[in-house]
Amino acid sequence: MGKRNRIVVVIAIVLSMVLSGCSLPGLAGHSKNTIAIGTLDTSESQIIGHMVRLLIEHYTDAPVSMVNNLGSTIVQHKAMMNGDVDITATRYTGTDLAGVLGMEPEKDPKKALEIVKREFQERFDQTWFDSYGFANSYAFTVTRELGEKENLQTVSDLAPIAGDLKLGVDNSWLKRKGDGYPGFVKEYGFQFGNTFPMQIGLVYQAAASGKMDVVLAYTTDGRIKAYDLKVLEDDKRFFPPYDSSLVARNDVLRKYPELREILQKLSGKIDTETMQALNYEADGKMKEPSIIAKEFLEAANYFK
Repeated sequence: MGKRNRIVVVIAIVLSMVLSGCSLPGLAGHSKNTIAIGTLDTSESQIIGHMVRLLIEHYTDAPVSMVNNLGSTIVQHKAMMNGDVDITATRYTGTDLAGVLGMEPEKDPKKALEIVKREFQERFDQTWFDSYGFANSYAFTVTRELGEKENLQTVSDLAPIAGDLKLGVDNSWLKRKGDGYPGFVKEYGFQFGNTFPMQIGLVYQAAASGKMDVVLAYTTDGRIKAYDLKVLEDDKRFFPPYDSSLVARNDVLRKYPELREILQKLSGKIDTETMQALNYEADGKMKEPSIIAKEFLEAANYFK
């Protein structure tokens, strides 16, 4: 979600731009005969975006284009509303609930999915598809060695030893309201001995090298597997769900009615561990997202 929960500081301006139909900078609008797929500036989003493109190209003759590196969920939504993009490849329930919809977080994943499906249909004439099967959520992780030594399975298992542990987290989380550190302490009833704010990309190596005992990671990040870190279960469901799905404009689904069945082929087919591995192919092995997507679909025979 990689870029999840970006603070919406100019929501009124964004909404006025949506209503006025202003185009996004750098997007001049696409041909009405081309299906445009939008992705975020993350490997995860671009891998999934290319899967969507390849599926459409495999099963139809419709021309497809990619609009990559959209900076946030709000930007993706605006592109959809303006008609600059027809499909956004990766949308996350928790992010869109708070950002685009301006609603309170919903901790139950099924309820969160039901809400975004209903609201996007009613408010925007868009279809929010079933989840791919993975959630890019926050997660507390430890080294495999520490997990086995202390028999750590859940976040609550950290409580007896938390005062002696060093926690590495991204810079914004410590003071963030809602699902930040203050809310965590209130929900779980304990705090860590020392907390160290750092860039999210550095937390994985910090844990693996022993500089940190616990780090807050993203569940689909390939470095979790690369550094053999253990993800602890959020047993109190503190973090909102960030299940990932694609969203399509209904006018495009009406124009290409075969698209609905084609796009649904990816639903439930990519679990969190698989997404971790795919992300590591891009971020760890520097493989092109389009190649990763093609190899994945070929191995699955395009889900025929």
